[in-house]
Amino acid sequence: MNILSDYHVHTSFSGDCSVSPELMVQSAVDRGIRHLCLTDHMDYDYTDGGVLFEFDPEEYFRRLRLIKDSFDGQIDLSIGIELGLQPYLSKKHHNLVFSYPFDFVIGSIHLVHGHDPYFPSFFEKRTEQDAYQEYFQCVLQNLKAYSNFDTFGHLDYVVRYGPNKNQYYSYEKYQEILDEILRTLVKRDIGLEINTGGYKYGLGSPNPCTEIIIRYRELGGKIVTLGSDAHDPVYLAYEFDRTAELLKTCGFQSYYIFHNRKPEEIGL
Repeated sequence: MNILSDYHVHTSFSGDCSVSPELMVQSAVDRGIRHLCLTDHMDYDYTDGGVLFEFDPEEYFRRLRLIKDSFDGQIDLSIGIELGLQPYLSKKHHNLVFSYPFDFVIGSIHLVHGHDPYFPSFFEKRTEQDAYQEYFQCVLQNLKAYSNFDTFGHLDYVVRYGPNKNQYYSYEKYQEILDEILRTLVKRDIGLEINTGGYKYGLGSPNPCTEIIIRYRELGGKIVTLGSDAHDPVYLAYEFDRTAELLKTCGFQSYYIFHNRKPEEIGL
């Protein structure tokens, strides 16, 4: 496996995962993963679906530090978080990430005006194209409101759940707003996450799609991070060999991991 760093992984600290962090880390060790970052969900005010996506940061750090000690010398374990961005939460997110010594912070969009594209109701009473456009508009709105995170997670997450997924989706169809998003990421030195969950959902590509990855590089983007978005150990480093080859075809020769919020380059 060319890529031995998985920087988007969930555990039972996330409301949609039942796997203990100890088991997830042991599974990563067994898979030969060298660098692992646990990035559990912190989606304040998640109002869709009745799931609580919040955890106690004190308990999170207490437990993960014990795990780091117990796996010392076996794996480089980092402590991260995935923030569920909403514009009015900017101050709350800022206070959180500066109150605890996170190694890595992902910023992601799961709610669009209170609704998660995961649920079919998000696509009701409008076209798929309009739903995708609203999602990208929400991404841009959030980036303008808050940007103190290290990488942007699964940029075209919405496509995983569309009625036709990516059958009629393309970068070109949303180029104007996607370019504005990518320019904002580059300007603010925010990485682009290559999330292999897209393969799991049958897209034939990661999130975001290949054309967006290429365009990010064309616009001056250098920092890409790799994450499986695993909620089950079986998906750790999912399709990472395939993704390494994809990144090379997109013009990248390296990817990044983070410690203490500082990027570290690793060659492909």
